Parts: sequence; structure tokens; C-alpha cells
Amino acid sequence: MYRNIAANKRNTVLIMIAFVIILGALGIAVSFFVSPGDYTIAIVVFVGSILYAVFQYFFASGQAVAMSGAQQIQKSDNPRLYRIVENLSITTGSPMPKVYIVNDPAPNAFATGRDPEHAIVAATTGLLDIMTDSELEGVMAHELGHVRNYDIRVSLIVFGLVVAVGFISDIFLRFAFFGGGNRNNNNNGGGNPIMLVIGIVALLVAPLVAAVVQSAISRQREYLADATGALTTRHPDALASALEKLAAYGRPMQRQNSTMAHMWISDPTKPGIMDRLFSTHPPIADRVVRLRESGGTF
Repeated sequence: MYRNIAANKRNTVLIMIAFVIILGALGIAVSFFVSPGDYTIAIVVFVGSILYAVFQYFFASGQAVAMSGAQQIQKSDNPRLYRIVENLSITTGSPMPKVYIVNDPAPNAFATGRDPEHAIVAATTGLLDIMTDSELEGVMAHELGHVRNYDIRVSLIVFGLVVAVGFISDIFLRFAFFGGGNRNNNNNGGGNPIMLVIGIVALLVAPLVAAVVQSAISRQREYLADATGALTTRHPDALASALEKLAAYGRPMQRQNSTMAHMWISDPTKPGIMDRLFSTHPPIADRVVRLRESGGTF
């Protein structure tokens, strides 16, 4: 477990460095096609990428909460959920995270934040309705496992990257259709065929890149969080039962957003061909089998 925590911290730094390099390279490419010899755009994009990476590190968790529609609660608002999180925090010696509830009938939960001292855990009303106390404890132990393993930090950066990919593809398309004619179009009227091709390719590739990044980051971390949650509660069968309910009663979230799909305990989007090919979560059946098998070791 401690090796995975250290690896997650290293991955965060590597992802942020890669993010800055990629955006800097894209800035150079845009500068070359829009205004050869003038690297103002490249400099602006490079500096902007650094500022954006810093911004995402400190504020992306607030973005994720806003996109999910979650509302922060205190103990008096929902004593059952709050006390379960509080007891788990005491058991693991972890700082008490902020607790949120998402008003949505789809059963689900997520955790976010840059570190355990600034963590957030959230559960939907649908999850609270169908889970027993032991099952809810298993789910929240899973989410706190993400916090303790620093998965939330990596997921936060991935969230920012996925948003950036969509933003970049939009910029490319705008340059393709409305700008960047200095090299092949003297009237600056747009329509540069090279930029048009780049824009279309960027638009098509962006969702695939986002899906690949999300799935690569998420799958093993879900297994690790399951194991961490089971170790915390010493009741892996409760989490296994909770996952089976998620599979049986799961439905798409009312406020779907693919950029934060990897943060939830189960996929919150509508199933489809792309979801099966680039799923951000391992199959629930496999997770249940692992938990059932581990039950005999407690």
C-alpha cells in the first residue's frame, strides 16, 4: 500500500510536467501554422499551462463538487452518513474530510481533494436509500481509501487534463475555421486547410485521449481502494454486497459529466460501446470476487 501511495505522489508530478510540455508543444504548433517565426502564442500557451496546472491543483476539487451538484452537510443534516465518515476517520487516524450529499436517485459516491487534509467525500441520496449501515460504511471506507492512498490527487489532475483536452480541441477548431490564415491565406479569412485538418483530428481524438487517460489511471486504483476499505472495516463482504447493489440498482447520474467519471465508485454515465471499450472502472463482478476471496483472510 505504501508503495502505491509513493507511486501516486510521483505520478502527480509526472502528469503535471507532461501536461505543461504537451501544451507548450501545442502552442508552438499553433504559432507555426498561424504566424511562422512569431512564438508569442507558444509563450502565452506555455505560461498559461503552468498557471492552469497550479490552478487545477488548488481549485479543481471545487469544480468537481460544483459539476456534481453536491451540497456540504454537517452532522445535524445527516447524522447517519456524517458519523460513519467520522468513525472511519478516527479508526484510520485520518483528518476528517468535508462531507457532501448529491441529490440524485442514482446510487454512487466519490472522493476528491489534493491531500487528506483537504479531502471531500460525497454520497448520493440514492446510495443512502438502498445501503444498510454496514454497506454504507464499506462504501465510505472505499472512498476514504482513495484519500489515504492519494488517489484523489492523481484523479484531480486527470480531471484537469480531461477538461484541458476538450478546451484545446475547441481552440484548434476555432483556428481552423475562423483564424490562422497568415501562412496560406493572405486575407486572414480562415479556412487554412492544414489547420482545418488539425482541428478536425483534434476534435475526434480528444474524447479518445480523455477516455484512455481516465481508464489507465482509474482501474487499478479502484481495486486498491476496495482492498484498503476492506482492511479498514475488516468486513469485505459488506463492501462486496454494496457493489452488488450498485450493479443491480445502478443508473446514469442526472448530471452526467464524463470528465469526472473516474472519480465515482461506479461509472455514472450511460453505458455504450465507448464505455465498454474505455471504461474508467473495472467490472463490478471482478471486484466482488476479489473481496469475497479476501474475506477468508480476516
